[in-house]
Amino acid sequence: MTARWLGTPALALLLAACAPAQLAKQPAPEMQVADAATPEAAGMVDIRTLVPDIDLEMRYASDNNFVGTRVDGYEAARCFLQVPAARALARVESALRREHRRLRIYDCYRPARAVRHFVAWAGDPADQRTKPRYYPNLDKRELLGDYISPTSGHSRGATLDLTLMQCDGNDAACVPLDMGTSFDFFDPLANTDSPQATTEQRANRLLLRAAMERGGFRNYPMEWWHFTLNPEPEPKRFYDFVIAPR
Repeated sequence: MTARWLGTPALALLLAACAPAQLAKQPAPEMQVADAATPEAAGMVDIRTLVPDIDLEMRYASDNNFVGTRVDGYEAARCFLQVPAARALARVESALRREHRRLRIYDCYRPARAVRHFVAWAGDPADQRTKPRYYPNLDKRELLGDYISPTSGHSRGATLDLTLMQCDGNDAACVPLDMGTSFDFFDPLANTDSPQATTEQRANRLLLRAAMERGGFRNYPMEWWHFTLNPEPEPKRFYDFVIAPR
């Protein structure tokens, strides 16, 4: 997704000048889809080869997402990342476990065909099934262009969506912290530093951001859950291989 505030030209230009790295969420127009047909060919690895028990809730491999159905290209609930991003994420997870915290991952590499599925969904005004949960304050017509773009940095393999969980002293019961919105909530309330979030919710978002930043990831400020390895291993290439079962 891109954010609604990007539709305000003056503000967008000002913020782009101040924080160009943070705003570079979408691939540049000159980027090309690589012909890699497998994760290995794309230089990606399944995160569970590094952290076998990492918590995955891969929303687009199910119907528990804003589209309301399994998304094209997600034939399995797996998280693929470029090797440097996967290693960095494993280090973040290891550090958090020492604090009785863990990550829950919602999305990693995203096939380009999945992004096309998002665009097709956004262009269908008759399908309003998920409006109450994901965009209650917006007309669906406002999503395409402002929130949903025809390209995604996820397709480069170094961006992921996730949240932070607090575990008990035995690390047996881990519960997601209150972040103020669900994942993929189309609303300014999802901005990482949104003044509409409560003090506790903002503190939880900052805990997540700080942990990820220590691991070398940067947050996209319009979505508290969205992080990209900085610098990206493949900044000018994205992929479309299917996420297949083992």
